[in-house]
Amino acid sequence: MSSAEHNERIDALETRIAYQDQTIEELNAALTAQWQSIDLLTKKLAMLEEQMRSGSYIADPATERPPPHY
Repeated sequence: MSSAEHNERIDALETRIAYQDQTIEELNAALTAQWQSIDLLTKKLAMLEEQMRSGSYIADPATERPPPHY
């Protein structure tokens, strides 16, 4: 192999590595965003479960207005 061929191969490898690094960064950003969403949804689910257990999901009849058909 000549020096020019070696340089071409090295350039091709460097280009592939650059694209792979970019892809890894994009995947990392997507994964981080997904974990943030999962954490938020987990907290909301825990809050809803607690409301269901405590019965606080039912409105207080004294503070509720009557429905429009009354």
